[in-house]
Amino acid sequence: MKQRDNIRDNKINEEPWRIFRIMAEFVDGFQTLAKIGPAVSIFGASRRMSDKDKYYRIAERTAYLLAKEGFAVITGGGPGIMEAANKGAKAAGGESVGLNIYIPTEQKPNRYISTLLEFRYFFSRKVMFVKYASAFVILPGGFGTLDEFFEAVTLIQTKRAEPFPVVLVGKKYWQGLIRWLNTTVERSGNIKASDLKIFELVDTPEEVLKIIRKYNLLSKGCRK
Repeated sequence: MKQRDNIRDNKINEEPWRIFRIMAEFVDGFQTLAKIGPAVSIFGASRRMSDKDKYYRIAERTAYLLAKEGFAVITGGGPGIMEAANKGAKAAGGESVGLNIYIPTEQKPNRYISTLLEFRYFFSRKVMFVKYASAFVILPGGFGTLDEFFEAVTLIQTKRAEPFPVVLVGKKYWQGLIRWLNTTVERSGNIKASDLKIFELVDTPEEVLKIIRKYNLLSKGCRK
């Protein structure tokens, strides 16, 4: 009983300080990212991969084109697709941002980042992706990538955010998910057919750039 009381007391003492840690992440993120100008967030697999991997090359080329266009590129800061995107942005002379997360598997920031922020909390990190990116480009990935995709389309669907480009890259990879959304989720009445137009599906970096250009994002800046 005494041990349980000690655990409870420690938790009570610790919880208020958690608020300050959360606040510090928001303040640091807002102060740093407000300076980067119009940006695009690129998401995808965090597994380590060769620069000969198809989607690594696509991510690198996409980020390169976006940086040349005048966009900063924001990633989750780790390896894999994130590394490729930071590499492409840096090669183009653009702003290459990494929002790294502290997790038990110890994700280390990749070496192509020019502006690094590190987060303890996923939710504060996700706010930065959404607030400071004018578009989401989503390459093949796992649960984290799916989380970012569904976060974006939910914000647009519920009108909590103005419509912005959400682009899935890799038709072969995403076709199963799209089919399920069409044949199961939409037909069951849980989403509308129009909701499936919130995002677009492409295969090439050039197609990504073409979609983003349609929105005239460089003149709009980040969302409020």
